Amino acid sequence: MVRVSVSTDVLAGEFSGHRAHLVAVAYRLTGSVADAEDAVQESWLRLSTMDGSAVAGIRDLRAWLTTVVGRICLDRLTSAAARRERYVGPWLPEPLVTREQADDPADQVVRDEGVRMAAMVVLDQLTADQRVAFVLHDAFAVPFDEIAGILGCSAAAARQHASRARRALADADPPPRLPLAEQRAVVERFLTAIATGDTAGVVELLHPDVVMIGDSDGKARTTRRVLTGAAPITRFFFGLLAHYGVEKLAAGELVLVNGDLGMLIPEQPATDGSNWAVSRRVSTFAIRDGRITAIYDVCNPDKLAHLPA
Repeated sequence: MVRVSVSTDVLAGEFSGHRAHLVAVAYRLTGSVADAEDAVQESWLRLSTMDGSAVAGIRDLRAWLTTVVGRICLDRLTSAAARRERYVGPWLPEPLVTREQADDPADQVVRDEGVRMAAMVVLDQLTADQRVAFVLHDAFAVPFDEIAGILGCSAAAARQHASRARRALADADPPPRLPLAEQRAVVERFLTAIATGDTAGVVELLHPDVVMIGDSDGKARTTRRVLTGAAPITRFFFGLLAHYGVEKLAAGELVLVNGDLGMLIPEQPATDGSNWAVSRRVSTFAIRDGRITAIYDVCNPDKLAHLPA
């Protein structure tokens, strides 16, 4: 059924009703809060500047906007690939930070298990075409013929892109989201073991193949290479503790990071000549069978700019 002509105010109201959905689409596609918000805003500009007859011809506004956002995000992914070539150290998605008992606009996005950091890291390893095809089809039920129009390929090729992405996700096997109570038990034991110098306790809570990834772009202190294994990561943490002091760790706040339990640590100055200043950072964990399998540490200030002070 063809839409009847609507005023700009009515159209803005309809768009507002789809905004949370569009932000979720754009964030899953780009892994960037800033790029997601820009893509959604650009979709509104395109819609609001269309003539009335063109707007009236849109049969399904939500589907139309999803397709537009998909095209915009495909361009963003291409430019992000160029940025990564100049990036210092590993690259992680921008974290979405919310609080357990708060009504935050990002809540609607982080409720989806597909935006947990472990899954977003896998999406970052896909090609742009694979990511767009997989996310739009598997997460948001966009038909492959529409995805083909976005990618400039056949529907069969779009289906193949999604299939390859699906296999990559299955091979990576990111841990599923655990209930928050189970996450809290592991994270609090881990933090307590670090704070009390319990080396054996830290090792016990880390999976033998645990990885730690730090994202700083050279603008803050974190690991500049991926650390693998319980012993190297334990040494890394106790080395940090010797420089920073346990009180800086205690200044952190437990928050939800992409829907899973993590820590927000504020910027803190050096307390004396031997201790380092702490850069603001967001850290989160992937957990399986009561052990931490991955630690993600984002301290690039550009990727934390969207967080409240």
